[in-house]
Amino acid sequence: QVQLVESGGGLVQPGGSLRLSCAASGIIFSNYDMGWYRQAPGKQRELVALITNSGTTRYVDSVKGRFTISRDNTENTVYLQMNSLKPEDTGVYYCNARYINRNYWGEGTLVTVSS
Repeated sequence: QVQLVESGGGLVQPGGSLRLSCAASGIIFSNYDMGWYRQAPGKQRELVALITNSGTTRYVDSVKGRFTISRDNTENTVYLQMNSLKPEDTGVYYCNARYINRNYWGEGTLVTVSS
């Protein structure tokens, strides 16, 4: 049974930082491209950051220079370090694992950026 369990969300003031974690089980983690998506209220889910199975990273323009995605294949975990947070970063952040025709999602963790 595949599980992706996100943690680390919460309420933070603008300019603050959070670190999200996604622990994976039931998959050969090192094979998978891992991504963080977010869904803001009233908006579609969007890709925020991606790290491929070879370690290549990609970011949406709005988070470049502020967010860093990383992975630890020994711990089957992907991270999203979020710095200089803005109110527009508010949303539910979802972990995604993708490999060939396999695509799995976590249940999400809420990030609220507000003073």
